[in-house]
Amino acid sequence: MRLIDLVRWNFPELETRKQIDDYWKTTIKNIRRKSALCALDGDAVVGLLLFSTKYNMLCHMAVHPEYRRMGIATRLINLMLENLDRTKDIVVLTFRETDEKGTAPRSLYKSLGFEEAELCVNQDYPEQKFVLHPQ
Repeated sequence: MRLIDLVRWNFPELETRKQIDDYWKTTIKNIRRKSALCALDGDAVVGLLLFSTKYNMLCHMAVHPEYRRMGIATRLINLMLENLDRTKDIVVLTFRETDEKGTAPRSLYKSLGFEEAELCVNQDYPEQKFVLHPQ
């Protein structure tokens, strides 16, 4: 969970110790369900992606700041796509265009074929849905 502590400033839903503890429990559940992917450098987790097969959705992704722009996020998403139903839309909620935190993730999702969809609010934070349509 060192990775999450390191990048939590970038995630509105990880502001309190309780939220982080709840996130850790969710991560454990996803590991047990085989809907969690990790990128490792030795024993260190440098990338994490949680997804939902029920909702065909990328739920959370984080990459260690020192490992960004090395293709880790792309590899994690491609592995996730192998586990989701490609005959249906795949969704991810991310930052809105006007949110400075959104520049890198929005660019990544677009480069992988995701398209902008409706604006929404998730846990009182303004976001935007991105959709990858079936092949």
